[in-house]
Amino acid sequence: MTMVLLTATDCHLCEHAKGVLAELGLHWREVDADSEEGQRLASTTPPFRPVRYDSERRPIAYGRLSQRRLRKQLHANEVA
Repeated sequence: MTMVLLTATDCHLCEHAKGVLAELGLHWREVDADSEEGQRLASTTPPFRPVRYDSERRPIAYGRLSQRRLRKQLHANEVA
């Protein structure tokens, strides 16, 4: 599964999220909120950054990415 990470310029939470995803060895695609695609995605979510989307482009989390919570979600998906 490749997640989409909607980011903003100079966003420390976005940088943190990228670090967490990389540390866990996950695949993601970054989309800048100012791009055309980013504006389309942003129109479906609250104005928090970063936003993580699943591979179907459904928002799954906003704001600071918790490594613990992400590990828990990933484990739940593996078991399901």
